[in-house]
Amino acid sequence: MGEKTAKLLSILKLQPVVPVLIVEDAKSAVPLARALVAGGLKAIEITLRTAGALDAIRAVAEEVEGAEVGAGTILNVAQWDAAVEAGSKFIVSPGTTQELLDAARSSHVPLLPGAATASEVMALREEGYTVLKFFPAEQAGGAAYLKALSSPLAGTIFCPTGGISLKNAHDYLSLPNVVCIGGSWVAPKELVAAGDWAGITRLAAEAAALKG
Repeated sequence: MGEKTAKLLSILKLQPVVPVLIVEDAKSAVPLARALVAGGLKAIEITLRTAGALDAIRAVAEEVEGAEVGAGTILNVAQWDAAVEAGSKFIVSPGTTQELLDAARSSHVPLLPGAATASEVMALREEGYTVLKFFPAEQAGGAAYLKALSSPLAGTIFCPTGGISLKNAHDYLSLPNVVCIGGSWVAPKELVAAGDWAGITRLAAEAAALKG
């Protein structure tokens, strides 16, 4: 577990914001990822919420130099296996099941498991996890809630995702138990649809410059 945790942290520490992408058209994945990498966001999460998500992951893994692509919204072992086969460097889940934990234990790919309560965090710590996704961040209590967890659950590090934007990013990044945040605002649907890769690179650079 220690080696996989180190591998995961090395990816999450590449930048303050990990883009969380819903890729509708797999053909847009490569130019989108290149635009994000050009702006300084190398770690990229592509969620398995669309039919073309696996093709998008595979294309980015094979064609985008410098990108560390991961798969998000992994809900079961079949999705885990497919995401790893497509080239995912890390796996993100909104929550956890024993099935997923078993798959993660036998895989070389690190898992960033989701948790929203102190009890869920404690259960994952017993499984050996110290780096977690806090989801859905804003709806589950926001930065104030996460700050409250920092003392009783010291040693646990979070990547909060859900409802985070440029407006409230600093609230999270300033917390001692936050390694990075996840956000979709760096790749707006309208810019992707328009093929405005320069615009996305500008948003990525703005996000990459954020500090805690």
